[in-house]
Parts: sequence; structure tokens; C-alpha cells
Amino acid sequence: MNKLIDFLEKHLLPLAQNLASTGWLVALRDAFISTLPISLTGSVAVLVKSLIIAAKRDLGWKLFYQLLSPAVDICNFVWRGSVAMFALFFALSWGYQLAKNCEVDPLGGAMTSVCAFLMSIANYAYLFKDHQKIKLDQAFNIKQLSTTGMFTALLFGGLGVSLYVLFIKARISLHISASMPPEQVVAFETSIPVMLSLFVIGGLNYLFQTVTGLYFGDWLLEIIQKPLLDLGQGFIMVLLVTALTQLFWFFGINGASALAPVIGSIWATAQNANLLAAADGKMIPYLWTSSSFIIYGVTGSCLPLVIATLLKSQRSDRRTLAKLALAPAVFNINEPVLYGLPIILNPVYFIPFVTAPLANVSLSYLVTKLGWVNRVQASVPGIMPPIVGPYLACNYDWRALLLSIVNLVIAVLIWLPFVKASDRMGEKRPRSSFYMPQY
Repeated sequence: MNKLIDFLEKHLLPLAQNLASTGWLVALRDAFISTLPISLTGSVAVLVKSLIIAAKRDLGWKLFYQLLSPAVDICNFVWRGSVAMFALFFALSWGYQLAKNCEVDPLGGAMTSVCAFLMSIANYAYLFKDHQKIKLDQAFNIKQLSTTGMFTALLFGGLGVSLYVLFIKARISLHISASMPPEQVVAFETSIPVMLSLFVIGGLNYLFQTVTGLYFGDWLLEIIQKPLLDLGQGFIMVLLVTALTQLFWFFGINGASALAPVIGSIWATAQNANLLAAADGKMIPYLWTSSSFIIYGVTGSCLPLVIATLLKSQRSDRRTLAKLALAPAVFNINEPVLYGLPIILNPVYFIPFVTAPLANVSLSYLVTKLGWVNRVQASVPGIMPPIVGPYLACNYDWRALLLSIVNLVIAVLIWLPFVKASDRMGEKRPRSSFYMPQY
């Protein structure tokens, strides 16, 4: 076991540290985090709407539905102004965070990113009337402003801001007297970099459309985004990301943050696509999303250890710590357990810390694929208790609640023998030897 830990520390730790400190990856992670209020707002709107409609459809509560039908319309407004425009909000956040990370005016970066994104998607839409397909020029299809345009926002927003930063660093800007108000100074100094960046992006789009006859956003959707989303639905990919997340955490590095580009760009896109489908009453397209990863994978990974410690540990110090950590662990605040027992860099706990989430993910993936549990539809916050989170995320599916309980029992059973082994090892060596350097 020690040889395995040494090997992983030598080869995996530097990779995790590099990922966690790479500037544009940090900006991408922060961009997805910044859009969380939009995702949660849209999710709540879909859940409330679904609850009201289900009351009429499944329970026959027609009066209840009539009384709350205005709430359904309100939820439609909220959804249309939040998740339905997710790519637009992401482009704004992505440009802001990337410019901020490069230490230039972030608002200029946000505007550049949004403009570059809008220039790169098709400015036409189709209207279906009397079974005929009518093309409308100078119009945006709202789907391109949602998850359909995510990769376009990521690529062209990032490219636009990179050019913006390049021109600022090269001092290609207006130099204004410092006697002017700071806001005006910044606005004038960023005008030329923003202008040049957008003209370059416009030129690239013109060349691409001239050569291929396609808008870049349409081409990107078919060639890159859809294949990547399909790849992210594979069982091996799901297991790999879950395992890497736990491995990074074992060395004290936030695994979800280190892998944010994968979790965000692929699974968050799938999550929002599911949310849009649920809002429209359509079939849910994706089996695995960022919320699936949260509720079935890493979330609650320490709660089973707390329960196993309370059930089987004979050491009073660990039982005391487990009692103190129980309430936070229920809400997925795992630091008291990660650093208190500790789990981090503790060879005794390495195997269950990795295998318990893998077992939960495997079972959840299987039963979802078989259709025994609804696919995840709504986004839920990470602090949602493990049993409640799946129930809400799967649109009030009681089977998801049952699955969460089974997952918890399986994880506790995996942890039990290692808790006993840790107790025995603790009797043979001083407690201080369990504490190893943190990263």
C-alpha cells in the first residue's frame, strides 16, 4: 500500500497541482461556479412547475392546478430568463474571469467574450407554420443561447479575451490623462483592444463561412460538442473522472476543482440540456450530468465513514470526532473528516475512499441506464443532503431516494472493515503517526 501511495504521490500529485494552478483552467472553473445562481434558479423553476403539473396529471388535483396555474407561467418566465440563455451568461462569466485572471479590466473581457460568441452563432432561425419551415434572417435561435452554444462560447469567448489581453499587454490602446475619472480612463484604454479583438473574430468568422458555407457555431456543434457530450456519457469516462476526483482529494487537492474543465464543459452542458428538456416536457437526453456526478459520486463520500466510525470504532477520540462531524457531513461539508481523522494521505483509508464512490457511481449508472430511476433533470446544490438531493434532482422520483439509501448502505459496508483495521493499527502506534504532511 505504501508503494502505491508513493507512486501516486510521485506521478499524480504534480499533475493535480499543475491543473489546479493553470490560469485559464482556474478561470474556467470560476466561470462555471459564477453561473451557479442561474442554474439553480432555472432548476427551482422547473421543479415547481413539474410539481404543479404532476399534481394535476397524476393525482387529478384540477382545482389545485387552476389555483397555481399563474405560478406555472411565472416559472416559464424565470426559466426563459435563466437556463434558456445559459451560454450567454457563461460567455459573460468566462470573459470576466479570464480577463481578471490575466490582470486586465474584467468588464472589457466580459463584453469581448459575449460579442465574440454572438458573432460566431447563426443569425437566422426557423419558424414552423402550417407544417412549413420558414427561414427568418437576422434572428437568433434561442437554443443557440442555451447549452447548444456552450462550446462556441467557450472557444470564441476565450479567443476574443486572449486577443483583448494581448493587445492590452502590447500597450495598443489610447493613453488618457490620469486627471480623468478612473472609470473613463479604463473605458477609453480598453476601447482599442476590444475593437481590434472583435474585428479579428469577425474576420475569422467571415473566412470560415466563405470557405465552408457554415456558421462556426453550427459546425462546432456537430463536429466537436455532440461527440464530446456522447463521450462523457460512457461508463469508463464516468468511472475515470470519479476515481481521479477522489485521488486528487486524497492528496489534499480539491478534485472537483482540478477537473472542472471536464465536469463543467461536458457534464454541465448535458445537465442544462436535461433541464431544458424537462422544462419543455421532452425526453431527457443525457444519462450522466454534473448533478449526477454530485449526488451519486463525490457528494456524501465522507458521511459513510462517519456512520461506520460511530457504529464500529472503539476509539473514543474518533467517535467524538465522528459525532462532531456528523451534522456537517450530512450537508456534504467534509473537511472535518478529511483533515480530522484524517483521510488525506492516510494509507489505511485510501482504498475505501476511492472504491466507495466508484461502487455508488457504478450502481447509479446501471439503474439509470436500465430506466429504473429517472435521469437527473434539475441542478441541486452540493450542500443538499445525500438522500434528499437525488429525489429532487430526479424530479421527485421516489426510486432515486431509495437508490440513495442503498448507496449509503453499500458505502458504509465498504468502510466498516477499514475502520476496524484503523482501530487496530491505532493501538500499535501513536496517534500522531497518522498525521502526514498536507498539500
